[in-house]
Amino acid sequence: MLTVEKIGGTSMSKFKDVLQNVIIGKRTPDEMYNRIFVVSAYNNVTNWLLEHKKTGEPGVYVQFLENSDYSIGLDSLCQRLLLINKGFEEIGLDLHEAGEFITYRIRQAKTMLHSLSKVMASGYVNADDICLAAREILASIGEAHSAWNSVNILNNNGISARFIDLCGFNDSLPLTIDERIHRAFKGVDFSKELCVATGYTKGTEGIMRAFDRGYTEVTFSKVAVEVQAKEAIIHKEYHLSSADPNIVGVEKTVPVGRTNYIIADQLADIGMEAIHPKAAKPLELANIDIRIKNTFEPEHPGTLITRDYISEVPKVEIVSGTNRVLAIEVHDPMMVGEVGFDLKIMQLFAKYGVSYILKSTNANSITNIVWDNYKSRELIAELEKNFYQVITERVALVCAMGTNIALPGFLYRAAKALYDRGINVESFGQSLRQVNMQFVIKREFYNEAVIALNDELCIDK
Repeated sequence: MLTVEKIGGTSMSKFKDVLQNVIIGKRTPDEMYNRIFVVSAYNNVTNWLLEHKKTGEPGVYVQFLENSDYSIGLDSLCQRLLLINKGFEEIGLDLHEAGEFITYRIRQAKTMLHSLSKVMASGYVNADDICLAAREILASIGEAHSAWNSVNILNNNGISARFIDLCGFNDSLPLTIDERIHRAFKGVDFSKELCVATGYTKGTEGIMRAFDRGYTEVTFSKVAVEVQAKEAIIHKEYHLSSADPNIVGVEKTVPVGRTNYIIADQLADIGMEAIHPKAAKPLELANIDIRIKNTFEPEHPGTLITRDYISEVPKVEIVSGTNRVLAIEVHDPMMVGEVGFDLKIMQLFAKYGVSYILKSTNANSITNIVWDNYKSRELIAELEKNFYQVITERVALVCAMGTNIALPGFLYRAAKALYDRGINVESFGQSLRQVNMQFVIKREFYNEAVIALNDELCIDK
């Protein structure tokens, strides 16, 4: 009954609750083991190391890119991490040992970054590769810090724990990510040791090159597949709910309970990740179920995501969406009946690395919904050079999803709920599989649309 369990950064920052609710709980000493924990960095630490995920505020990585004094930046970061350590002294963290570990790890990082900057300055290597290597080195510090601390706390609380350091700081072995994970867990007796692994894994392919800030979930997924886990559990500071409680109110949401990997993919496509889509696929193929639990409600079973689940009762399981998207409409009179016209547009999308979330067409117009970011703005400039008319509008996307909604009535009820609130549907999308109704609306109506669809479709009347 081996499980692999991921703990997110917000929960890690409240490790006293994690210790009591997730790790110890009501378990007997014999029930404490046969678990592997893959941990994120403490809240905000990766933002300090790289850049703030939402605001873009620069971290140490940006200082390295700009050739400013990243060494001072790392010293400042070290003081912040030591301050975080003090918050865990009451639950058993040995401050002296913890301080020695993170101070040495940061000193190692400084040495590596100094070497990289010298190589980059020589002009003989690809600067992009050097920068990616620096990003990997910096990112790994956060997970090493939180994982080492966790093991120290557990051991000091009488729980036999092992630090699984996947960061590769102390070796130069040219291992892939999978090879490093296999090597790290080989021969471990999970019945006698509780393993805590870093969410970052060093590999020749570069985990951030492929997954960027989603790397912790990728490590979690690969570890679960490697050890053939019975279940992969994600501990968050909230339930996977029928709608965002910050919008509709906690009293009007319920934990989803059960859903399938198809719905998890729909959520990932609009940025509301239950799990990173590239992390979900290996688990799905290995037929390992995912359970999402609330760290602060340990007795609640949470939401189980399986490969084959379909609700016996037709229902919308989740209302979600985003107000950070753009509608890009290409209109051209020459489009009618021309085979491959769409291909010309998609070639430019591929050139700029832009993926669309929704597409709708008519005789002479194609509308794509994309993320509102710098990539899409570069794309728009080139579309305008190549096509008759390009219209862009900042919009929102609100979705009603469920494993069993392919029945008459759901679309009518959803559209009427929006109509009753005076919300016009600017564009719409639904595939033949009918697991996701996607409504494009004016951005200012996003919250009201979520409330309307949740009230109509998710709340028992």
